Amino acid sequence: MAHALLTRGAMLLHKHLTPELKARLERLTTRNGWTLRKAIQSGLDHEDSQVGVYAGDSESYALFSPLLHPLIQEHAGYDLEGHASDFSLEGLPQDDLDPTGEFILSTRIRVGRNLARYAFPPAIGARARAALEAEVVQVLGQLRGELAGEYHPLASLSEARRRELVEQHVLFKPADRFLDSAGVNRDWPRNRGIFHSADMRFIVWVGEEDALRIISMQPGSGLAQVFHRLKAALDVLEERLEFARDERLGYHTTCPTNLGTAMRASVLIRLPCLSRRPDFRALCSKLGLAIRGLHGEHSEAHDGIHDISNAVRLGVTERDIYQQLRSGVLKLIALESRARLATRGENSNLAAGGE
Repeated sequence: MAHALLTRGAMLLHKHLTPELKARLERLTTRNGWTLRKAIQSGLDHEDSQVGVYAGDSESYALFSPLLHPLIQEHAGYDLEGHASDFSLEGLPQDDLDPTGEFILSTRIRVGRNLARYAFPPAIGARARAALEAEVVQVLGQLRGELAGEYHPLASLSEARRRELVEQHVLFKPADRFLDSAGVNRDWPRNRGIFHSADMRFIVWVGEEDALRIISMQPGSGLAQVFHRLKAALDVLEERLEFARDERLGYHTTCPTNLGTAMRASVLIRLPCLSRRPDFRALCSKLGLAIRGLHGEHSEAHDGIHDISNAVRLGVTERDIYQQLRSGVLKLIALESRARLATRGENSNLAAGGE
């Protein structure tokens, strides 16, 4: 299946929202008060937005489907024929990608989830946000074993502690300017928080871009271990919480680009030689991978370290994402190893010539 990921999504908003469609949709409002104007405000404010449209609740995807469905299809290169979930790794290699630790610093998989009976963060009211937090915290308190942990409301953390956790990549900040325009930062930081296990390998963010960001992570390159931990947590949470989803779009998310699995599987990987190639981004894209900097989206790489993840979430299964990330990262490691050898050879020749 071909996925033609676009980077000028806000232009898609202007392309698909014709004057006729705008007149038709601007009369509609979801039960949570989400309107077309609220949905597209971020795209109107920021021409460099990836998509420019955000959902305020599950109903948004049905009510504004004449705009959202064609936009999603064009952005993802996927015809919305239906979404399947599959967390099985049976028959796939599950060995360590980088046993020596020469390339991969850490591995992380997260999924976004919203609750079916609440508005999403852009549209939720203060009272409902408090009720959602209380419900989620009660469920998180039932986790056992390696998933057991403690919940910390953001408002209870000192500024120094918040900064420390953000720098460790385990806590979220106020949403960026795109999501801020959509209303995600309202009432900050009330009724938001972080749940984490004692070893910080399992984390749940409450009240970020989506109601929940459920994260499994660890140092090194144990992709299969991270995947299995996340699956174990989701098995428990899905028994106790009803997540917003449907058969066509998969899990409903605030940003349409996260629909489907709502999964981002990534590694922090050191590629100092390979990343100097002018075709590095094109190479990653060909492997179905997306690149971010050391500190996530909209950040730069440092010391050759990049955040590499799956580019596609919709129209693929969780199993597909695991398989694609694994094979893509192994390819990058092989190319980086080759580039390092070539660099050493060039340096040796220069040294010999200098003698």
